[in-house]
Amino acid sequence: MMLIGIDPHKSTHTATAVSPETNRDHASIRIDATLQEYQRMLDWARQWPSRRWAVENARGLGHHLTSWLLAWGEQVVDVPPSATARVRQLSRGAGCKNDRIDAAAAACVAALQGDARQVQPENSADALRCWTNDAATSHRRETAR
Repeated sequence: MMLIGIDPHKSTHTATAVSPETNRDHASIRIDATLQEYQRMLDWARQWPSRRWAVENARGLGHHLTSWLLAWGEQVVDVPPSATARVRQLSRGAGCKNDRIDAAAAACVAALQGDARQVQPENSADALRCWTNDAATSHRRETAR
């Protein structure tokens, strides 16, 4: 199984494919954070029929991508940013940081199964809660004007 680590940002995401047996970086792709680009990344990942995604901060900056991957039936684990920071520090030293390395660190954490948590698709109650929170935020903005 190939692990694909994701380092998400507001406007871009970087994915790095890592072999869990060797922790070897096989390939990487950087995409814009759009649905069309998500599809391009999934097409790229299909070269590994057996795969699992390790998204750093899957409930934060990686939430939209994580939800999209789950909707396509992909396996996704959430990796806390603190865990990827530890892997980076132990493997390459504290000064070496870029998106590809961060994505590979997320995959390595998932390989170790230490801090990664399996992500499940949201149910309708979760979606309603998000909608309600968005509506409340919009209402506060409107009344503040």
